[in-house]
Amino acid sequence: MEHLPTYLTSILTGFAVTMGLIVAIGAQNAWVLNKCLRNENPRAVAAVCISLDTLLIFTGVFFMHYVQDLVPALVPLFTWFAVGLLLWLALQAFIRAWGNQGGALVAAGAASTESAWRSAGQAMLISLINPHVYLDTVVLIGSVGARQELPLLFAVGASFASFLWFSTLVLGAKKLRTHLSSPQQWRIFDSVIGVVMLLVAGSLASHQFG
Repeated sequence: MEHLPTYLTSILTGFAVTMGLIVAIGAQNAWVLNKCLRNENPRAVAAVCISLDTLLIFTGVFFMHYVQDLVPALVPLFTWFAVGLLLWLALQAFIRAWGNQGGALVAAGAASTESAWRSAGQAMLISLINPHVYLDTVVLIGSVGARQELPLLFAVGASFASFLWFSTLVLGAKKLRTHLSSPQQWRIFDSVIGVVMLLVAGSLASHQFG
């Protein structure tokens, strides 16, 4: 990304980091995908997930940007924590891919008639009780965003990744079902996620030494 304009680099960095982290949160995505495949108010579920991600991303980016101005030495500490978290997520992805755990997702049961409000409430609960949501959006994405020359555009790119991912789950759930029901496809998928996490961790670490 060295030869790209600064504004485009910020957007693409936000998009790449967030996309890698979103797909690495297995429990939430498994639940959302099952909701989509079973047609249980998928749009309401996706809207809640996107809104929460966007709120936490902007909070994280600009909170960390404020902390960087107030206490410059604190952000590098968060950055090293982010590197460690990324390495752990990469390890988990490789374990899922090659640990013979059978990561296929299957939508079971018939579609229910629960209300959109109930589904939205469930989506909010399963998102907010997931500690990875805060670590990823506020700490990790926030610390990366705080180091960008254009943190606002970084946050926009990060939020768009959330929008694209959950919209894809809603609009493409039925088409995805065949691929996501195959352990081999999940093995490839998780391997790619592990590589992305390693690349981002290496990039962050190199900036610390640079």
